Amino acid sequence: MIKFLQDLIQIESLSPRDEGCFDIIEDRLSKLNFNCERINYLNVENLYATFGDKGKLFCFLGHTDVVPTGPVEKWTYPPFSAHIEGDLLYGRGTADMKGSIAAFLESLDEFFATSPNLNFRIAILLTSNEEGDAVDGFIDKIVDDMIERDERIDLCLVGEPTSYEKIGDSVRIGRRGSLGGSLKILGKQGHIAYPENVNNPIFSASDVIVELKNTVWDNGNAIFQPTSFQISNIHSGTGAKNVVPGELDMFFNFRYSTESTQETLVDEFESILKKLNIEYEINWRLSGLPYLTTEDNLKDVVVKSIENIAGYTPDLNAKGGTSDGRFVAKMGTEIVELGPLNDTIHQIDEHIKISELWTLKNIYTDILKGLNSKLS
Repeated sequence: MIKFLQDLIQIESLSPRDEGCFDIIEDRLSKLNFNCERINYLNVENLYATFGDKGKLFCFLGHTDVVPTGPVEKWTYPPFSAHIEGDLLYGRGTADMKGSIAAFLESLDEFFATSPNLNFRIAILLTSNEEGDAVDGFIDKIVDDMIERDERIDLCLVGEPTSYEKIGDSVRIGRRGSLGGSLKILGKQGHIAYPENVNNPIFSASDVIVELKNTVWDNGNAIFQPTSFQISNIHSGTGAKNVVPGELDMFFNFRYSTESTQETLVDEFESILKKLNIEYEINWRLSGLPYLTTEDNLKDVVVKSIENIAGYTPDLNAKGGTSDGRFVAKMGTEIVELGPLNDTIHQIDEHIKISELWTLKNIYTDILKGLNSKLS
């Protein structure tokens, strides 16, 4: 497993490019008699592998792409060297999420060796653009095509890094929605010495920001944190020191709970602009709806497996950002997310503990065995 993970890490699969990860994954799955299919869409490569012909469809969902390394000179070891130092394996993608892929493939080997009678179907769906931009294509097209063919993933395990202090201490059973927007506040450009002849959009923006910051969008619920609002970028000015700009651009994002909807957030946001008499232009972009797994089939098996292998009960939550689970959720699929620690993801010196990866593999194996028993 560790050598296989090192091979994956040494492939510089910067989003949205796979760059050969699927080749070595497919080679391994073919030896287990999986039917492997490459499904390419726009600039994105996807691998869909299936095994079995009866029972519910269980899918492991993941991605081979990684985020950029940042300044290479700041890494202790080259980011694609897959260097091992003691119990630590360093490299971009070790935790997010090539480690999960290696652990799940290893768990398949063990499961098939000990469970000859399979009571459910197994699928693996991997994409090369989980980290990148939607313009390159996501797996939503694959899911839409499956829905059109009346195919359905019943149970889905997402290998995203969900753990905090130890493997399996945190499990996602839902995700908040993501609603972003670009706001252009319009003013009137002019000479800075003649305030009576200008309308400074920066001043208007300051009023808007205070109002937005102090708004309570909702209070969340037992699973979801309250909806949060953040501003990521603000741009204004002509570059000249004596010119009041005529417009200001602001990029913002809501991470919202099931207590809010896209419609209620848009309405409240724009009502604030109108209340402050702001002249504006706005474009909205929905990146993902919130989802929550309420069924207990997969959830109970995952919790029991963590208790069996790790000896503690995980926290079930809907924290963190979005994941590709949001695309599968529209099938009515039971989705649970479980993976490595997330304390170094996207950072300089991203790494994973080898001992913890073996624990994750053992949990994955126990999940497969638990499903085989539950679905018999």
